[in-house]
Amino acid sequence: MSCELALIQELSGLFGPTGCEDEVADRIEALLGGRCESFCRDRMGNVIALLRTGDVDAPNRAKVMISAHMDEVGVMITEICEDGLLRFDTVGGIHVSVLEGRKMILGDEINRVRGVVASKAIHHKKREERNKPTPMNQLYIDIGAANREEAEKVLSVGSFGTFDSEFYTFGKDHSLIKAKALDDRMGCAAMLEVMESLRNHPSEAGLDLYFCFTVREEIGLSGAKTAAAKIAPDYAIVLESTAVADLPEVEAAKRVADLGGGGAISVMDRSTIYDRAFVAFAMATAKEKGIAAQIKRYVSGGNDAGSIHKTGVGVKTLALSVPTRYLHSPSCVASIADYRAVRDLTEALLRSGLRLDAEERKGDATK
Repeated sequence: MSCELALIQELSGLFGPTGCEDEVADRIEALLGGRCESFCRDRMGNVIALLRTGDVDAPNRAKVMISAHMDEVGVMITEICEDGLLRFDTVGGIHVSVLEGRKMILGDEINRVRGVVASKAIHHKKREERNKPTPMNQLYIDIGAANREEAEKVLSVGSFGTFDSEFYTFGKDHSLIKAKALDDRMGCAAMLEVMESLRNHPSEAGLDLYFCFTVREEIGLSGAKTAAAKIAPDYAIVLESTAVADLPEVEAAKRVADLGGGGAISVMDRSTIYDRAFVAFAMATAKEKGIAAQIKRYVSGGNDAGSIHKTGVGVKTLALSVPTRYLHSPSCVASIADYRAVRDLTEALLRSGLRLDAEERKGDATK
């Protein structure tokens, strides 16, 4: 297995539902050694690493925030029943259809227990119920406890959980990745790889680069909001995964992006209208460097850019995403080539110096 795949596998396998990101943060801090000049963990739990490139004494150095979130979608226990079954609610955007029968890991950063999402047996369901997802209020998590007392020895109300899912590659030449939490551990992996490359092969561009591994993106974008307030960046690049639906019955405009088409660059989503000059510059850089890139062609979702771009006096922001099938499920699927394209374009943009001139770079971002 290549180093990049090993890194994605390790990060995606960590336990990090929103609000419980410490295991992910601890591992990322351990991996930062030699990749940056300094790093810290702020009050929210964000890990922020600084790497300066070019002439560090030059005046008017631009500050760039590169962001990827550490948290993943998950669940929180809301009730422990007399029979030992657990009621729960989702943390982040999980559709009920991907829950029934799934394996889960529950607990916190230290104590863990395995469970299975349980529901009424198929032969007990009415005919009209059988072709519909089971409602959340009829789902439970079974951890094998005989009663409430036994369950409370290992879990409590407020305990978190996430999918228990294996990592593997498949498809022609094993070109696809399947795992949980590719949103957004691929972004975290890309940042670590870019940092390592810039450290080993220094860039002449004079930039102060703040690599931010953020918390709580799936619920409220609050981690990125506080990190951006602290940094006050001139530019921001948000590395993400974007849900796609490149399936036969879906019309082209609603597929969002295509696996194998390269990184997806957003023009607009539900929380941000992106800087048009930055979008055009990113597409031009991708073309110049021979890096696959595509425009995200459906207005949907949102990410940390929603908080970052309106920080302080405003931040020129770009979102660059790995197209991912079956997002927010235990079986996210992404292309290794698309991951590499996002990583490589991010590095190319940072090496360019990001001296955007809106007057010179005006134009149609989709060209």
